[in-house]
Amino acid sequence: PEETVTSSFAAFVHAVRPEHLSKTVCHRSKRMILDSIGVGLVGSTTHVFDIALQYCRELYSSVAVSSVYGKPGVKLSPTLAAFTNGVATHSMDFDDTWHPATHPSGAVLPALLAASQMLPPSTKPNGVDFLLAFNVGLEVQGRLMHFSTEAHNIPKRFHPPSVVGTMGSAAATAKLLSLSAAQCAHALGIAASLAGAPMANAATQAKPLHIGNATRLGFEAALLAARGMEANPSILDDIPGCSGFSAFYSVYQPKPLSTPSDHHEFLLEKQDIAFKRFPAHLGMHWVVDAALSVRNLFINYAGSFSPSLIRTIVLKIPVSKYINRPFPSSEHQARHSFQFNACTALLDGEVGLSSFTESSIHRQELRELLDKVVVEHPEDNVANFDKMYGEVALLLHSGDVLTGKCDTFYGHWRKPLSKESLLKKFRSNASHVLPEEKIETIITMVDNLENLSDSSQL
Repeated sequence: PEETVTSSFAAFVHAVRPEHLSKTVCHRSKRMILDSIGVGLVGSTTHVFDIALQYCRELYSSVAVSSVYGKPGVKLSPTLAAFTNGVATHSMDFDDTWHPATHPSGAVLPALLAASQMLPPSTKPNGVDFLLAFNVGLEVQGRLMHFSTEAHNIPKRFHPPSVVGTMGSAAATAKLLSLSAAQCAHALGIAASLAGAPMANAATQAKPLHIGNATRLGFEAALLAARGMEANPSILDDIPGCSGFSAFYSVYQPKPLSTPSDHHEFLLEKQDIAFKRFPAHLGMHWVVDAALSVRNLFINYAGSFSPSLIRTIVLKIPVSKYINRPFPSSEHQARHSFQFNACTALLDGEVGLSSFTESSIHRQELRELLDKVVVEHPEDNVANFDKMYGEVALLLHSGDVLTGKCDTFYGHWRKPLSKESLLKKFRSNASHVLPEEKIETIITMVDNLENLSDSSQL
């Protein structure tokens, strides 16, 4: 493989040995170590250290009270349960997506579920409290994304839920814990110091950690603020020469969020959520629907789907490097490949859980289709989930051309899933770990959340 800066660093770390250290290096580094230990010792007398120590003792205590998805009887400390469940939520890239682009629920819900179980019986939040806290977490994420035009496009630098999701988790948990206004400000300030993950880890096993960390670290920020830890109370302001939250965006124009009076219109009121029909990056849903459309045309044309009749498959997609993957070799790469998802839809007539197994990814007939793919980037096809489209054209050996196009897939916020489709998805997913009666209980409980006296039951 071509050597990169990263690979050179890795090679150094692996190869360096004690004999490479000079006497001067040893002498100076010993001085640094001694000084640092002393600074650490005196630092242990401070209030902020006491807060962190108290928190860690509770974090890693033997009292595990919060449940883990799909593991009956298994409980963890609250923030670790939030982390684990956050990872689970994004492990297949099957979670909801908003616009500007982020995965809002996975960064908030696990923290609230864990926090509900953490609180003592006398202060358990009811269903209304839970629902409000959840929407607070969504609102903060949405408002922050609207502060930057950069956030409206498919991201290039930071994975959005690792940034705004951490802030949303902090806000939601702070609300559920009934923190003061000052404590809520500090929770956001602390969360900003815990936020951010690079897009380069998309299509790897590390990407689900972004959601796990967002929900956990936002939760931790709220707990630390509750214990008296302070942060910059102007973290969301655009202060020249001193970046706060603006560090995550090249263009950042914050606006105040007015205190709700008799009525507050949440962003969720104005902007619905996209729910995915199959477990892959949201961009894949455009090309899959386009591919299914042209597949039907092809069957009507030829009587059956016959790949041998196809000379070239042209994909017209927006420019987005991390989801333009001609030959994915792992399930996570496949979930982030326009080419793979289009060809899978053409070959199988659907994309589902089984599409991303090892055997499905490495099929010879799929590889033969991938070899025929050509990608084009029309100027009008922008990398924006509200404006992009997917187009799949089959250029046949006969000279005929069949084309399918999708500008709004089923499940997009402009074309929401029906109640029946959403319930079908939930039941299918939940059936992998829960019996039918528990699945139906959850459906009923969520449907009547306002009437739930103790949200930890969820």
